[in-house]
Amino acid sequence: MLQKLLASFFILTQSVELPDSLTVIQQGHPIAVVNRTDFTIALPGTPMINDKKFNEFIEKLDQQIYRKPINASINDAGRIVPGQVGYRLYRKEFKDKFTTYFYGKGPSQIEVPELDIYPKVDSELLAHIKIQQIGQYVTYFNANNTSRVHNISLAAKAIDNYVVFPNEVFSFNKVVGERSGAKGYKRAPIIVRGELSEGVGGGICQVSSTLFNAVDRAGLKIIERYSHSRRVPYVPAGRDATVSWYGPDFRFQNKYNQPILIRAKRYGASMIVTLHSSDVINYEMKNVPIAPKRLPEEINTEEDRHHSNPSRKGKIVPPHNLVGD
Repeated sequence: MLQKLLASFFILTQSVELPDSLTVIQQGHPIAVVNRTDFTIALPGTPMINDKKFNEFIEKLDQQIYRKPINASINDAGRIVPGQVGYRLYRKEFKDKFTTYFYGKGPSQIEVPELDIYPKVDSELLAHIKIQQIGQYVTYFNANNTSRVHNISLAAKAIDNYVVFPNEVFSFNKVVGERSGAKGYKRAPIIVRGELSEGVGGGICQVSSTLFNAVDRAGLKIIERYSHSRRVPYVPAGRDATVSWYGPDFRFQNKYNQPILIRAKRYGASMIVTLHSSDVINYEMKNVPIAPKRLPEEINTEEDRHHSNPSRKGKIVPPHNLVGD
């Protein structure tokens, strides 16, 4: 019954107003119509607002009008794309207006009061921290495996333009999110030197491993990093960072006093990660071995039996192989 009542709040209206109705307007368009009786506690004397129903109403209203802010970014041409201010319901102001309507008479209208939400990364900040490159790493792969290339491109896009603020801990799994078919990832089962990668999202570990080496070269603090049980061909031995949803993660902390900008991109058969910051950053660059350019042939397979046989899957090294400062 309550769900039906809430649903009726958000039926878009025409120009007709019902007696004692309140029409909620956003940018000139009606988005909800309610009535005093929907929120009235039946008590003798002065009517009172039913707080439970009112709070449910503004919660749903807030979800309906919310617009997420968009951070500024740098496009492929190197130009800064300005961010966009978001907004949400200004609840206090809306409650004041609603109270005035509730204790008044006749129909009324309220223009939704919006509270601006500014992006965390704006154009000015990007212009400041894109100046100096402090880390870079390139890995290579077989571009003929189109599903794997697709997954690498998606994961690279997810971390591209991400800004890690001082003392912030970056989590690969948190930033990239679940690698699922619903998010556009494809099944990319491959066998490399006898080891089978994961199905949906195959190739993601090459992105995390490339990021790890760029981060390590920039002297940032590695919080969590696991290696595969067998050597992978796209980085030197022991220089990989395996990740899996509900499994191992790659995390690092920005120990510097300036924000760090991550740029990540697939170019042809190479995966490139560069790290940037301001020209006043005092960082400690490390020597990191470069990735091999010649890779063994990757063998595609679509046989489900490989995925149903745990003994064919790559294993994760135990926690004692965790790498950290």
